[in-house]
Amino acid sequence: MAIIIDGHNLIPKLPGISLADLDDEEKLIKLLQEYCRLRRKTVEVYFDRALAGHAGKSRHGQVRAYFIQKGVTADEAIMAKLSKLGKRAKNVTVVSSDRQVQQAARAVHAKVISSEDFVAEWQSLVAEQPDLDPRNKALTQEEVEAWEDLFQNKRSDDKE
Repeated sequence: MAIIIDGHNLIPKLPGISLADLDDEEKLIKLLQEYCRLRRKTVEVYFDRALAGHAGKSRHGQVRAYFIQKGVTADEAIMAKLSKLGKRAKNVTVVSSDRQVQQAARAVHAKVISSEDFVAEWQSLVAEQPDLDPRNKALTQEEVEAWEDLFQNKRSDDKE
């Protein structure tokens, strides 16, 4: 059974990821890759407000990410996907707390899971395997260098 996720609806509910993060979508995709590996599922995640020239889809293992162009919301794209699936939508689970998306999913007999319930499932996985929690991961060398650059620039700005 495929899972369709409203990405920007899910991000604020996950510990360790914020919509304010520059790489929030990338963090969610990595988390979903682990979810797919552990649960043996495939996921389609939809993000709206794609930057100019960055709209489209990309594949990350069992995760397919859809970056929706400005002028169309991820909610609208998900509802269009459900409509296109028709009777096959009954084999899909939709993860969103948006009532309009949930209503559209139920109308085509898709299973609905709120973002909060999905996070609860994720947290049970993290409890079983604590190394999955993004807050427990060591920084990469690139991340350490980025933080060092940020702090060095901040100190030089303060001296001026």
